[in-house]
Amino acid sequence: MNHFAVAMVVFICVFGSALIGMFLRRVLPEHHLSDDSITVIKLATGLIATMAALVLGLLISSAKGTFDTASIQLVNNAAQVIQFDRVLARYGPQTQEIRILLKHNYSQVIDILASGDTARLDQLNSPETIKRAEVLERKVEALTPVNDEQVALKAHALQIMDQVFAARWLTLLQAKGSIPLGLLIALVAWLSMISGAFGMFAPANGTLIVALALCALSTSGAILLIEELNRPLDGMVGVSVAPMRDTLSRLGE
Repeated sequence: MNHFAVAMVVFICVFGSALIGMFLRRVLPEHHLSDDSITVIKLATGLIATMAALVLGLLISSAKGTFDTASIQLVNNAAQVIQFDRVLARYGPQTQEIRILLKHNYSQVIDILASGDTARLDQLNSPETIKRAEVLERKVEALTPVNDEQVALKAHALQIMDQVFAARWLTLLQAKGSIPLGLLIALVAWLSMISGAFGMFAPANGTLIVALALCALSTSGAILLIEELNRPLDGMVGVSVAPMRDTLSRLGE
């Protein structure tokens, strides 16, 4: 489901529960809203609010960790690509074709990541993209060293390629994170209970309705932020490709 759709469902559930609470305040018998009853409701609401706050904090922390990990991996990947290009440059002019192909492929990857489009991001897992990477690796393997230095440089280049490909797959796998559905349902249910209790504590008026609407909006915004951070390669909140663009400008020098 789209991140905005999830956030909208959360907003409707939380704010709708507040309106239901206001309605219940009007229809419930008076003894149900006595001071003793409200005190117990507040205590129960406080317990639920504590659990919801803990879960929400853990989800935000986990999502931020996913985002930071993807960002660090892209920076490390960019550094390894520069190192790979410099190793090929030291090997000799025989690698010029490989370096040109590397720059072309890397430019396409940057364009896809910069788009933030989920459909285009799927191209990074396509057979064509995998084939291009394998062609590049076979070209390096086909190099014929003529001295010990070139033998060492070829081995180093292949080692860097393995590291780059491994980091690439790891980044793509980690970028598919999302909130477990069961946990999301439980969290929204808790938040809805809290909001419903708020609606029962005070008589309905414009100020209260606006305050509860802002509360629901903030809650749905937090869920939206978690969903966005959990998918760092697409959406509104995406990792920066600036380090990769800097790497691209250095390739082939």
